Amino acid sequence: MTRIAVIGGTGYAGGHIVAEAAERGHTVVSVARKLPAERVDGATYVEGTLLDAPALVAELEGVEVVVFATSPRGDMAGKMRDAVTELIRELPLSVRVGVVGGAGGSLVAPGGPRVIDSGFPEEIKPEAMEAIGILEDLQADTTGREWFYIHPAGGFGAWAPGERTGSYRDGGDVIVTDDKGESFISGADFAIAVLDEIESPKHRNERFTVGY
Repeated sequence: MTRIAVIGGTGYAGGHIVAEAAERGHTVVSVARKLPAERVDGATYVEGTLLDAPALVAELEGVEVVVFATSPRGDMAGKMRDAVTELIRELPLSVRVGVVGGAGGSLVAPGGPRVIDSGFPEEIKPEAMEAIGILEDLQADTTGREWFYIHPAGGFGAWAPGERTGSYRDGGDVIVTDDKGESFISGADFAIAVLDEIESPKHRNERFTVGY
């Protein structure tokens, strides 16, 4: 079993990842600014923030995989890229890093363009660009750290939670759509994709997309 920490473990994506990890018997630590009223059996919950990297690194001592499932919103807007990069730099090189990105950085078709460059809503472009920046920092890393970056489908979020089906498709760097051109994945099935990658790595130091 793997010792996994999920930063943003009480949010939509993070909560599902924590639940899936605990269900599979991993040692999982959920890190968030506030302790939740409802908790997943088998998970450990700690308070922490990306804006205090030294304290957070101390909380993560002994973990083998750290998954970032945070969003650049509220007081994290414009700060998350630097905060994630700083924390990753402070973690031991033996720690594998996973980052939950957004659909905007995935490609519309092989070779491009990106989803964000194809009629993407202007109001969420800054958030999407910050997530893309984290991917660019990982791709430029020369330390030898192992990482993966996962783009969910376009229709991914608490507004469309869906159900657990136990299945998903891996689209490489191209957004996954169905035969009607729709892009969707439930929170539970997205978490399955994340844990599958942790348990049986197929995307070492690269990004990939998931959907139905």
